[in-house]
Amino acid sequence: MRSTGIRRTLLALGVGALALTACGSDGDDAADGKTRITVNCMPPKSAKVDRQFFEEETAAFEKKNPDIDVVPHDAFPCQDPKTFDAKLAGGQMEDVFYTYFTDARHVVDIGQAADLTPYVEELKSYDTVQRQLRDIYTVDGKIYGIPRTGYSMGLIYNRELFEKAGLDPDAPPATWDEIRTAAKRIAALGDGVVGYADYSAQNQGGWHFTAELYSRGGDVVSADGKKATVDTPEGRAVLRTLHDMRWKDESMGSKQLLVINDAQQMMGSGKLGMYLAAPDNIPILVKEKGAEYKDIAIAPMPGGKATLVGGDGYMFSKKATPEQIRAGLKWLDHMFLTPGDGFLGDYARAKKQDAPVGLPEPRLFTGAADARDQQVKKANANVPVENYQAFLDGNQKLEMKIEPPHAQQLYSVLDGVVSAVLTKEDADVDQLLKDASGKIDGILSRS
Repeated sequence: MRSTGIRRTLLALGVGALALTACGSDGDDAADGKTRITVNCMPPKSAKVDRQFFEEETAAFEKKNPDIDVVPHDAFPCQDPKTFDAKLAGGQMEDVFYTYFTDARHVVDIGQAADLTPYVEELKSYDTVQRQLRDIYTVDGKIYGIPRTGYSMGLIYNRELFEKAGLDPDAPPATWDEIRTAAKRIAALGDGVVGYADYSAQNQGGWHFTAELYSRGGDVVSADGKKATVDTPEGRAVLRTLHDMRWKDESMGSKQLLVINDAQQMMGSGKLGMYLAAPDNIPILVKEKGAEYKDIAIAPMPGGKATLVGGDGYMFSKKATPEQIRAGLKWLDHMFLTPGDGFLGDYARAKKQDAPVGLPEPRLFTGAADARDQQVKKANANVPVENYQAFLDGNQKLEMKIEPPHAQQLYSVLDGVVSAVLTKEDADVDQLLKDASGKIDGILSRS
């Protein structure tokens, strides 16, 4: 799923939506002998600030590289799942095109990705990117894409409600038992306050089940991707915790079949104690839902095992020439992979436009590059970074796990499992997982 569950915001700037169009390459060489590359995910005209930043950086890149002509394409959204495969198959993708992490192997499997392995050594910033993110675009030992941003799930919570419930907002819950205890105390405040909310519709319930299963050390499918692994002690623990919080503790409220917007509305209005989400939810809660930055904090996923990660990057058309690949890598380096600079990393520029600076993610780099990026971010921070320190510290100890193969199909199956537990007090957890396992096995066998 996208980290917001409904739409993708600019993770670093948080000020607008991204874009895509369905045009293919305009050709390798422009009339004046330049190498021409088409690229997508240019912000639309409606996102004025984002588009201005994008155009400024592209112009700066072309000035530094007068032998390269960049032709950006825009529309909304960056990638439309309904047309993505058709554009690939029809050869209509740009030379450098946007993908979610979960697209990487699929694009390679259908033979539509250029092999970047011979060229990536020319990308000076490549080795500074977190290996776990680079590995997402590495298939059978070959490199097919470059990460641009990443997110990981955590526990967003309301500091004010924690204080009212007698909980320490600087010591957020670290286990699912602690989540349950905190939720009961918050719900006991009354006046329509809900301790903990979870999704159970529009595939988002399956997405969160997966995140919660990861947090306990479980998985949705086997390592070889051939069998379901949800009917396990970890899977049963996820569902029984949700069932008991909903029906025994009454800490999840009576309204169920929620989606992300519901949780955001509840949190923004001060009626929700906790829910699982990525850091990019925070500016949405403030700018769109009525919350204040001082009241919203994020902690790592409870359980101490793993967290679900997602994000995006760029891949190259199999039709791209060596010259276009080299030019495209230079463009990515300038736009996205220069710490503290570029389209997403110019924090001083973002601050001037009143975009939130200081959110704990994306955290793309390692080593000296990460130190530089964090230094510039801290110098321009305009949000309470201390509210996110627990998340940053805790994530260092968690395994980062990408979504499962055929994620949306699997989430559809698991949606029914989660919704049953949250809407039926007598739901049979064992039977629900047994049935879901069979359905998932069927999906995997047809792939």
